[in-house]
Amino acid sequence: MKRKTFLRWGGAVIGVAALGPALTACGGGDEPALVASGTLSPEEIEGLFYMREEEKLAHDVYAALYARWGAQVFGNIIPSEAQHTEAIRLRILAHGLIDPAAGTGEGVFVNAELQQLYNDLVSMGRPSLVAALKVGCLIEEKDIWDIEQKKLQVQDEADLITVYDNLLCGSRNHLRAFHRALVAAGGAYDQPQYLSVAQWEAIAGSAQERCGP
Repeated sequence: MKRKTFLRWGGAVIGVAALGPALTACGGGDEPALVASGTLSPEEIEGLFYMREEEKLAHDVYAALYARWGAQVFGNIIPSEAQHTEAIRLRILAHGLIDPAAGTGEGVFVNAELQQLYNDLVSMGRPSLVAALKVGCLIEEKDIWDIEQKKLQVQDEADLITVYDNLLCGSRNHLRAFHRALVAAGGAYDQPQYLSVAQWEAIAGSAQERCGP
């Protein structure tokens, strides 16, 4: 499937150690205690690092567009995106890795391509509310596709499969919410850029899911 080149980013692998217990919390709280565990592959580590910043990107773009337009759909989804990036952060720490996004402020990313993507998406959402809602649809579509790819790289770490499945469920719900808001605002999502038309329609046209345990 052909995809827009300006949205095709890769994540740099930053750490090498891999220690830690399974942990399934999605919210804040104490840092996980680290114990010896199996070693993650470079692909699994790259996946965690990339998704940590991509979920942060979704949060930060939505915060910028909420400040611009005040649309409640952005306000509703921002806390969920904060939970998503926190869930990945906890997985990174639980496996004894260094969080690549530690200490970075809103709209700031270690991955240079994600930094440029953030800048581009915020600019795309500034002209109108319809444009901003299309950005929301685009982010969630890209997020679903990327999580699926990272999930394929997981070998036998059940904790990573669980967190990715939870993120996928949340992203599908977010896509539905943005699509409903876009249609209500008189707009339309012209053409999926990552998912097939059939995949897009199956998600956008279905009911909200209950995510997590």
